[in-house]
Amino acid sequence: MGKKGVPEWMNSSLWSSNPSPEPDDRVSRYSPNPASASPATTAGAGGVEVPIAAPVPEPPANIKEEESPTSTLSEARDEESPPRLSSEDISRQSQLLMELSRKVINMRELRRLASQGIPDGAGVRPTVWKLLLGYLPGDRALWAAELAKKRAQYKHFKEELLVNPSEITWRLGKAKCENDDFEDKGMLPRSEITHGEHPLSLGKTSIWNQYFQDTEIIEQIDRDVKRTHPDMHFFSGDSSFASSNQDAMRRILIIFAKLNPGIRYVQGMNEVLAPLIYVFRSDPDEENAASAEADTFFCFVELLSGFRDNFCQQLDNSVVGIRSTITKLSQLLKEHDEELWRHLEVTTKVNPQFYAFRWITLLLTQEFNFADSLHIWDTLLSDPEGPQETLLRICCAMLILIRRRLLAGDFTSNLKLLQHYPPTNISHLLYVADKLRSRGLNVHASSLHTRCFCKACNGIVAIPNVLVLQLRRVNAA
Repeated sequence: MGKKGVPEWMNSSLWSSNPSPEPDDRVSRYSPNPASASPATTAGAGGVEVPIAAPVPEPPANIKEEESPTSTLSEARDEESPPRLSSEDISRQSQLLMELSRKVINMRELRRLASQGIPDGAGVRPTVWKLLLGYLPGDRALWAAELAKKRAQYKHFKEELLVNPSEITWRLGKAKCENDDFEDKGMLPRSEITHGEHPLSLGKTSIWNQYFQDTEIIEQIDRDVKRTHPDMHFFSGDSSFASSNQDAMRRILIIFAKLNPGIRYVQGMNEVLAPLIYVFRSDPDEENAASAEADTFFCFVELLSGFRDNFCQQLDNSVVGIRSTITKLSQLLKEHDEELWRHLEVTTKVNPQFYAFRWITLLLTQEFNFADSLHIWDTLLSDPEGPQETLLRICCAMLILIRRRLLAGDFTSNLKLLQHYPPTNISHLLYVADKLRSRGLNVHASSLHTRCFCKACNGIVAIPNVLVLQLRRVNAA
């Protein structure tokens, strides 16, 4: 992944690199040496250094613009041509459309089709993701009522949680004055202002005290949202469309933080939120696109429900925390490629926390370009047992696919390679990850490779021999 240019939002020719992340104790805990960090990084979950991604595609042409014809989105459409679909993609697209047209969705079949990747340009990914995340029920007849209910609930959240305390105090005063029929409505005598409504109150129930505590988190959210994919006009730039998307992300993250006081907001959540709001805001259905913020919020909550322990620093060392999850990845690698595991963790002493922390907490959004990340998420969300096990298999496959370079490298070169994962065939990566479902096969690994003839690769991509026996056994079964 190459270094990107200066983000537009910095508006200064004096800058030559992105702003460095704020110091956080997690950086020292999960980074072996500050000198090994990339010069162009941004803050990820828990303050971990996240390398800047490569240029990514812009929103599809069916997004309704809020700018003039000369807006940045129009320019992006001129620069990006729609991807050409293969015959296999066209067939899968037709099958997805047919499945979505049923009165009752066959979720098992939908997951099978989506796990192979949802073709771009079909306009079905928003609906499929909502179904996979449980936001929409399988019965189509219930969709309209469920959407109306959830969207009304989100509107209520905004009205209740995004109000300035001064407005709350004014409302209380106005209500009291109306009840007492005061002449100067909206004004409370000083003697009638309760302790919790006073701006200088330090009480735990004080709305003003809570407001000032929230200010620090809101400022952090604002900084991170501005850093989200600064090379994409969807998220960054001077257009009102980009500004509206940033505002929606801010509101979602603030509401989530207030509704989840045990987690609040952790750096990196903005990166997990980005694919969701991009997909839902790009829905060809104008009504759905207009309500993308509400839909994104509930899908974001559902997605994080399976990963929330990874964001809770108090649980880092528990059996459900991020360290335990990273240990599972290490064990998975040892099970499938003990030679590579031994070289990384014993010989070169590359602690998996140095690279896997970001891979896992940010759901691989920073390791590949944006379009490839969406393809990976199609597979992650399709697992009926939840995305975490699939995520670990993909991470393990990432290590196995570059094993020759890792086995030939030392600590410095391997750490740099893993923190800046090279471009790869995503379909092939997912194919190999799927074959890792087969367990208990201890095969001596070699550096030789055999051609992979899966549909995605057709003999073009090499696969390590450490998996050849596994693939043969699985395919034979």
